[in-house]
Amino acid sequence: MIKFTLAQLDFIVGDIEKNAEKILSAVKEAKRKHQTDLIAFPELALSGYPPEDLLFRRDFLSEIKKYLMIIQENLPEDICVIMGYPESESEQNKIYNSAIVLVRGKILANYRKQLLPNYGVFDERRYFTPGDSPCVFQYKQHRIGLVICEDLWHRGAAEQTQQAGAEILVSINASPFHLGKINKRIEKMQDRVKETHLPLLYVHHCGAQDDLIFDGSSFVLDEKGHLVAQAPFAEEYLLDVKFDGKIYGNDIHLSNDHAQIYQSLVLGVRDYVRKNGFQKTILGFSGGIDSALTLAIAVDALGKENVLPVIMPSRYTSALSLQVAHQQIQLLGLDYQEISIEPEYQAFISSLKLDINKTNITTQNLQARIRAVILMAISNQTNSLLLNTSNKSELAVGYGTLYGDMCGAYGVIKDVWKTDVYHLAQYRNQLSPAIPEEIIARPPSAELALDQLDTDTLPPYDILDEILKKYIEQEKSPEEIIGLGFDEKVVHKIIHMIYQNEYKRKQGPLGPRVSRMAFTRERRYPITNMFHSL
Repeated sequence: MIKFTLAQLDFIVGDIEKNAEKILSAVKEAKRKHQTDLIAFPELALSGYPPEDLLFRRDFLSEIKKYLMIIQENLPEDICVIMGYPESESEQNKIYNSAIVLVRGKILANYRKQLLPNYGVFDERRYFTPGDSPCVFQYKQHRIGLVICEDLWHRGAAEQTQQAGAEILVSINASPFHLGKINKRIEKMQDRVKETHLPLLYVHHCGAQDDLIFDGSSFVLDEKGHLVAQAPFAEEYLLDVKFDGKIYGNDIHLSNDHAQIYQSLVLGVRDYVRKNGFQKTILGFSGGIDSALTLAIAVDALGKENVLPVIMPSRYTSALSLQVAHQQIQLLGLDYQEISIEPEYQAFISSLKLDINKTNITTQNLQARIRAVILMAISNQTNSLLLNTSNKSELAVGYGTLYGDMCGAYGVIKDVWKTDVYHLAQYRNQLSPAIPEEIIARPPSAELALDQLDTDTLPPYDILDEILKKYIEQEKSPEEIIGLGFDEKVVHKIIHMIYQNEYKRKQGPLGPRVSRMAFTRERRYPITNMFHSL
């Protein structure tokens, strides 16, 4: 009998010393509290994932070697450690995405990832040289096969490892989250189990890195592909199973779609703010659904003492907006600031010789940009990070003001469609009261003109979002979308707006990726572009 521990932990990119300390601490805890025989850490645990162009720095690779040696020298006796790290060969000028196996301070095996993903969010062929052989090592009378992430998304590596004599597969991983990804991972790994008839241990990174979310959800499959253990979503965890020719485990944590998205956004905010050296955040709070959801997420991520909503009413702000804004602030127990933008607005109107009684794109954008200046000033005053509240639907069609309401360091809901914003608000209220029902029920409005509604400019969001999903995420042509029953003029208008506003999206803040096609690493359209699918 051998006891495995899957160390689902958060390793910060570039924090090599702290990552090494975390590895050693987890090894000691696993041995002392869990009586572990073998502990496995995620892909590139020592460097953090993805290290990107840090891998081109010789001083970075030198630090990796230094702390790899420190880990070797400080491991407790009688425990086997599997750990991902970037392996460099200075003589051949090559870098490998590798997994090392250590026992009693000695290298028992070393494996180099064979399949290097170069699609979607991945760019591994820019950095790594692929390995070319399977890895099987013996420990406690068992032959253990070792693979890394992408190796198991295709046929080949698992079967090679089985043919090399493996009794069980261990895969170390850093697989960025999007909705549906957990089930997809399990299905792919079940395919490998069906081909090899070997149980599989899948240990996964947990934490956020810039726009990428690593959700944890490490799992174990038996030789028939049945799920026998699964770690929690978006939470550091040590998952234990036993193996004696068969795999044993009974620790299973499941979560639904809305919980996964909401927890991903919370994790994204918490890690981006804290890992970049901030504690406090601010955001413009209008009493609308987008800022209401962003506020709830920020409070859940950072604590109410670290979130400052700023209300900035104008002559067009309704009494209802102020009322519900104050209700939510009271509900969450927050301090806040309220600053009217009317004096600044009148000063700009006078300087620019505009008619204060008329609203147009100039006067509307002017209000949004005044608010951005106020927010950035408070950000400087309080050393707080400004959170942006724009949603994916708005960003897709450019329904926002550049250097105005698009301002901010981190776009909390930038990958969340407007219709899903409402669903997430309802989900959050199921946990505890956080967003007044009046905010969820009221028609959306930018309130930059008298009696303004979003539907003055855009189709209803349930229609808009369906068109956007089909064009952006499913990459359907306009003709295909029209063929599904959508109005031809509306479809062409929306697609024109998508292309027309590429320059805005390029200048917006990054934010947590929760869909398969986010406006970050995956969708890389040129700004200057004459192909508009129209």
